[in-house]
Formats: sequence, structure tokens, C-alpha cells
Amino acid sequence: MSAQLSRLHHSAVVVKDLAASRDFYEGIMGLPLVATWCESSEHLGDFCHAFFGLADESSVALFQFADSGKYEALKRPDALSPYHHLALTGSAQLQDAIRARADAAGLKHYTIDHGFVVSLYLDDPDGHKVEVTYDTQIARDNAELIRNRAAAELERWLAGDHTTNNQLRPARNQA
Repeated sequence: MSAQLSRLHHSAVVVKDLAASRDFYEGIMGLPLVATWCESSEHLGDFCHAFFGLADESSVALFQFADSGKYEALKRPDALSPYHHLALTGSAQLQDAIRARADAAGLKHYTIDHGFVVSLYLDDPDGHKVEVTYDTQIARDNAELIRNRAAAELERWLAGDHTTNNQLRPARNQA
């Protein structure tokens, strides 16, 4: 294998209260809020995911849904929830190689262009969701702006303005 996954990109979980979670991850754990993406899904409604950065540039990603009932339904990890997953950093070429190996092995997978990252998802033998992702060029080019706006975007979402701020996501890939 010539190309290799380089690091953890993020680990994701569902939370009930992003404000309380921010107090913990930023205030107690000392992890800076580095990105906030507010989105909407036909199936899940409005949601927000906030990324808290680690020194190696990986993140802890927290999802909160505007509909509090979604928290109860999605808070526990299972094979059906894409909101509990391990994301590893790769490249477009590495995704292609993994996709080809998965196809050869008969494993189901899917790809989503989130706008700020492109992600290949597949399940490990125990049903754990694994994501191979890479940051898009536009996200890399705007990393400082995204980081500088993260707190204001989270505050806006928590105040009840659930307007989508991810203008990078292609309309066909609204998840």
C-alpha cells in the first residue's frame, strides 16, 4: 500500500446541549472551537456540528439537533447512526484505493461531499462506522476565516437561528 491514512481527522458523537458541551471541551479540556457548521436535513431537520481542535489538528466533533427528540434517538452509537464514527485523514487518491478494495471485497460504502470535506463511509466487521476524509481546497484556503467565525456561528445557532451556514456543500449532497 503506497498511500496511508495519516491521522485521526475527528471522532464524532451526538450531544444534548452544545453550550454545556462547549463549556466542557473548551473551558475545562482546553480544546479551542475551530469550526461550526449549521445544516439542515430532510430526514433529521436542523442540526449543528461543532469541532474542537487538538494539537495534531484532529478534532472532537459534536452534533446537536434542533429537535431534542433526535438526541434520544441518536445518542447511542449503533451501525445505523452516521453521527457516531471514527474519521481518518486521507486523500482523494487514497479514498479511490480504499473504495476499490471495498468493492473487491463486496463491502457497501458511500461518499458524501460535505463541502468542507469529502468523506467515504464504510462499516468495519463489527458495524462501527469508519470515515476516510480529506479537507477540500476551499476549506483549507479559508481555514482561518472558518476558525474565526466558529464561536459566532455556534452562538447564533444556539440562540435559535438555525440557518445553514455551509454554503460549500453541493445541494445534491444534503445529508
